Amino acid sequence: MWIKNVPLVGRWVTLIPLAMGHSEALKNAVQDGESWRLWYANVPKPEQMDDYVADAIVGAEQGNVAYAVINNQSQQIVGTTRYYQVDGDNRRAAIGYTWYANSARRTAINTEAKLLLLENLFGQCNAVAVEFRTHFLNHTSRGAIERLGAKLDGILRAHQIMRDGSLRDTAVYSIVASEWPAVRNNLKYKLSSRM
Repeated sequence: MWIKNVPLVGRWVTLIPLAMGHSEALKNAVQDGESWRLWYANVPKPEQMDDYVADAIVGAEQGNVAYAVINNQSQQIVGTTRYYQVDGDNRRAAIGYTWYANSARRTAINTEAKLLLLENLFGQCNAVAVEFRTHFLNHTSRGAIERLGAKLDGILRAHQIMRDGSLRDTAVYSIVASEWPAVRNNLKYKLSSRM
């Protein structure tokens, strides 16, 4: 496996490889804010969580590492994120399937989780590029991706059929290796302002 399925530990968050034992905590997390009600997001309902976690574990066996996100202060699981579309031959991966409990939003949690994921990709795996994808109309997600320092590559028109039958235009962003030092400095600066 190009990306090792190991915990990533920071000051505010710890990312641990997703396991079936995390399903109940994730059910609780997703109920805080009811993110599955956002029509433009693919967040599981509580009753879908067991299947969501099982599918992520199967994906991890194929190299798409999924994590439970733990708030280090409360020691509670507050969401999930993962690497997907992992392409070790071309040293590229996407980061996504990220969602958090409402209580974790607008905190250092997402910033540090992304820093840990990116440090692992660029530092340990010598990645060439990382990609982020989101619904064109998900302005919250697009803003968060742009604040990371990712650049818009383009829009994939009518890219996916959503669960409500609507067609999703997908905004594709990336960070390439030459941009990583500046992106890392920016993320560390954002986190230092929270100390």
